[in-house]
Amino acid sequence: MVIAIDGPAGTGKSTIAHIIAKKLNITYLNSGSFYRALTLALLDNGIDLADDKAIVDFAKKQKLDYINARLFLNDVDVDDKLHSDKVDANVSRVSSIVEIRHFVNERMREITQSLSIICEGRDMTTVVFPNAEYKFYLDASIDVQAERRFKQGVSNLSLEEIKESIRKRDEMDKNKAEGALKIAKDAIYLDTSLLTIDEVCEIILDKIHV
Repeated sequence: MVIAIDGPAGTGKSTIAHIIAKKLNITYLNSGSFYRALTLALLDNGIDLADDKAIVDFAKKQKLDYINARLFLNDVDVDDKLHSDKVDANVSRVSSIVEIRHFVNERMREITQSLSIICEGRDMTTVVFPNAEYKFYLDASIDVQAERRFKQGVSNLSLEEIKESIRKRDEMDKNKAEGALKIAKDAIYLDTSLLTIDEVCEIILDKIHV
């Protein structure tokens, strides 16, 4: 079984997917972690982020693993480093490269073969797992998105700066040549702005009849 969730940042995707994974005893997959890990590695190694070929050549030499819902880069757990401001500012650029998307999508499919999973990201329902049994698109107002990210305490930016960062990233994500953020025709749309995490989980669990 595959449950796929898409949507912009700050809509509760990660938290909700984690909870549902535990309730259903299935594997949680965060696609963004793969792109963030590659972005972190590129930055740490001084790769020119304006050079697509250099990015692709470097990325294909990296080993990505997903163990117990945590991202391992070259056998090192980097999950706690993936939400820094520098990664936030550059991950959309890296993930917009078509060859990078192909590389990550193939790796995710390899990892999740023969598993029941719940995955979340930007193109889970449209590109990575288009035949998922259950598809959801979570949304929220830009003010709610920014406030939620601000309260996570992982950024040194002000609330207004976070809002502008999210606005720019969402715009880039919606205009990618491949893997753009969009609502799949058969996805259930949920605006989470005025809903609690528990309420959203209840709706999703009800839709998949468990």
